[in-house]
Amino acid sequence: MLLGFKTELDLNNEQRTFAAKHAGTARHAWNWGLWLTQNILDHNPANPSEKLKFPSAIDLHKLLVAMVKPENPWYYETSKSSPQYALRQLREAWDRTFKKKAKPPQFKRKGRSQDSFTLDGTIKILGSNHIQVPKFGVLKTFESLPQVPVKNVTISRQSDKWFISFKIEIEPQSTEKTNLSVGVDLGVKHFATLSDGLVFDVPEEYKKLKAKIAKLQYLNRNKQRGSQAYKDFQKRIAGLHYRLTGIRKNYLHHLTTYLAKTFKVVCIEDLNVKGMLKFGKLAGAVAMLGFYEFRRQLEYKCKLYSSDLQIIGRWEPSSRTCSKCGWKDDELTLKNRVFNCQNCGHSIDRDLNAALNIERIGLSSSSLRLIDVEVPTPTDEVSNKHQSYPMSSFA
Repeated sequence: MLLGFKTELDLNNEQRTFAAKHAGTARHAWNWGLWLTQNILDHNPANPSEKLKFPSAIDLHKLLVAMVKPENPWYYETSKSSPQYALRQLREAWDRTFKKKAKPPQFKRKGRSQDSFTLDGTIKILGSNHIQVPKFGVLKTFESLPQVPVKNVTISRQSDKWFISFKIEIEPQSTEKTNLSVGVDLGVKHFATLSDGLVFDVPEEYKKLKAKIAKLQYLNRNKQRGSQAYKDFQKRIAGLHYRLTGIRKNYLHHLTTYLAKTFKVVCIEDLNVKGMLKFGKLAGAVAMLGFYEFRRQLEYKCKLYSSDLQIIGRWEPSSRTCSKCGWKDDELTLKNRVFNCQNCGHSIDRDLNAALNIERIGLSSSSLRLIDVEVPTPTDEVSNKHQSYPMSSFA
């Protein structure tokens, strides 16, 4: 299976400037192509008898070479792959728009969008932490590189750091699982509650960084845009955002790897993340925690470590149903953090109850049911095990 590998580059000032030029060329090509394609889309409905063909990626690159490059000689200072891949990505963005899978592409602004560009050609990995890239020569990385053939690389910038990424082929691994199954309930108060009683919360440093960012943004509100003080504050804010992103990625990678390596069957709920992002304060918490990224990582890691991922329907009443007798509480609200069954008298934490139901429903559709796996039922031992575990416990 194909996986992405991304690591930070150790660039000198000359290489940083050259990388910024490539990113600027790719951004200019994207904006020019977007301007041209938007004009074509506006022209065709108004002139039905003189409709213009919507250009392909190859057509856009031919027009760029004929119309844009002669007027902008700085294009020849960078690799031809940089604008070529930018136009290819633009055409793919329009294809997703036409299929109603995404919104129309937007113009990119310098300093406001993530700078990135793609290069192809003769790319070789030299030694443990050096890679040869067209136009750049040999670049150094901070960590060891996999010794695999590489067709193309993407170089991107986050804050003041540059990264390189490429695809690698990895064979699925068969790891020894210590547990049969688990149900995972995601929430805002506790990020993940497992059906075996373990609870994983967001790191405290994450909340502290959010507060620091809010404070700096408040102090920067009246500074003149473009001034040196404004730029200094923006650089500090970007650095904090980078740290925040790194903490979230590390958190999610540790948790998803733990689940995929430890359990034979992992059961989660199909959350409507896009709908949850439309609800006020809940939207900020959902975006901060990364529910969609959690599911994305879990999907490919379960394939990598030979685990079975079961995703139950979003309309299953996992929180409202008693995990012991099946009684449904239609009056349960978000304020009720404890589920009290009026049928059998069972009392259990709301999130743990949902995780147990998710595991039960997921196992009922799993292929492991063919070997007559016993679906777990809540016990006092599991209920008393409900406790928070920091991510440092994985280290």
